[in-house]
Formats: sequence, structure tokens, C-alpha cells
Amino acid sequence: MVIVIAGPTGTGKTDLSLYLAKNLNGEIVNADSTQIYKGMDIATAKVKDKENIPHHLFDILDITEDYSVFDYQKDARKVIEDIIKKGKTPILVGGTGLYIKAALYNYEFSNSEKKQYENLSNEELYQKLKAADPYTSIHLNNRVRMVNALNYYENNGKPFSEKEKNDSLLYDTIFIGLTTSRDILYDKINKRVDAMVEDGLLEEAKSIYNSNIRTKAVLTPIGYKELFPYFEGQGTLNDCLDLIKQRSRNYAKRQYTWFNNQMDLKWFETNYDNFSNTEEKVLEYIKSQTN
Repeated sequence: MVIVIAGPTGTGKTDLSLYLAKNLNGEIVNADSTQIYKGMDIATAKVKDKENIPHHLFDILDITEDYSVFDYQKDARKVIEDIIKKGKTPILVGGTGLYIKAALYNYEFSNSEKKQYENLSNEELYQKLKAADPYTSIHLNNRVRMVNALNYYENNGKPFSEKEKNDSLLYDTIFIGLTTSRDILYDKINKRVDAMVEDGLLEEAKSIYNSNIRTKAVLTPIGYKELFPYFEGQGTLNDCLDLIKQRSRNYAKRQYTWFNNQMDLKWFETNYDNFSNTEEKVLEYIKSQTN
């Protein structure tokens, strides 16, 4: 059995994963695309105290290295198989939905070169996709998914929508989602950014800025590039922090949309005042599904 803990940023996934690992003889597998990199700890909200629980696929790469969903699929499946062979429970935790699907579903990824279609507008890209896949459900504003779908068609000779319909789970899996009201979540996100500053976010971001490394690993997470204008004297600290908060809130909204459309999660309300209550409810639900 595999357990997934998903949901938007700031809902308590890390704390829940530690609780479940202790109670279900589990080991934790990272499913966050930003936490695989070394030296990117504060902005990515990486777990501080692992509480003697084995953690996998954290801090496995330098920020100069490339890492694709194809790579994650290969690595995550090996880790999952190894944990299961030990008679333990793999617990995937993170907010990168595509990583979760890549690990657990019969989901094919290509390691071949991908076209980016930089010369095409979103509308032109959408028309090209419709010609290749008339039944596509991808919105024309979702450029990344349109590019991925076109590359899938180019590499496999069949529509991406056909592939999605054929996806099936490779493991018995229980999907858990943590949620809260939008107002509470946004307030938590804002306060968490302030706490990150107190924990040393500026120093961590300045170190990355001074490295002059501008790879995908550096430019993808929210919390580093937004501070670069401040280091260059082109923006105030408050403006840069406000931008981090805004982008974090927008990202949480996109995460909700993705998980609701792509996964059948059992949602639990995060009780911030008494999180142990949330933990107990989730554990009780998991046990009811495995008895």
C-alpha cells in the first residue's frame, strides 16, 4: 500500500507525513519538485526535523543539474519498490501533482528532446494541439500542458487525451488531501513568508543570487527570484516580499484546481488550532480502508 498526502502549500502536509510514518511503519518520499535540490531549504519549506523517519529524494541534486519528470518517475518507483520490499509503507508527500502521477500511474514519459514551440502564440499552439488531438481538455492558457501534449503526440504518434484515459494505478494507493478555507490559507501563506524571513530567507536567497546560477532549479521555486530586484537595488524589500506572498497564494489556487481535476483525493480540513485532531481523523480513515 502507498499513501499520498497532497494539497496546496501551507496546509500541514509535512507534519501529517511524519505522524503517519510513525503510526504506519512508513518512510517518506518527496513529491515536491523544488525540494530535491541542495541548498534550497527555507523558501521550499523543506522539513527541518525528520524525527528519525527515513526520507527519500530530498537534497539529491545540485542547483546546476537538470531533472525531469522522467527522471523523477524512475527514481521514485525504485524508492517505492525498495520500501515495500522492506515491509514498510511508502508515504509520498508534496504539492507537485505531476510527480505523484508519474510515480504511481502507468504514465509514460519520454526522455527524448522536447520542442518548446517558442515561435508560436498560445492561440497558435492551441490550434496545433486541436489538430493533433481534437478531444483535448487542455485550456489554451495552459501553455506548459499544451507543449507537453504536443511533444507526447510527436514522440508517440497518438493523442495525449487517449493516453490520459488509459492511465491506471500501479500500486494500491490511498490519496489524502489537506484543505482549508481560502481566507485562512492565504493568511497562513502570508505569515509563513514572514516566518521564512526570520528563519534566514534573505541570506539563503542572497547566496543563490551571488552564485550567478540561473537554472530552472533556481528560477522555478517561489521565494528566490522575487528577491533578486531587491539585491540589485531595483525594488524595495516589502514589494519583493509582497510578490512572494501573491505568487504563493496564486500557486496554492492552481494546486487546488489541479488536484481536484486530476486526482480522487479524500479531503480533510486542516485544524490549525488542534492539528492532532486532523492527524487522528486521517489515520482512522486510512485504517478503515485497509481493514
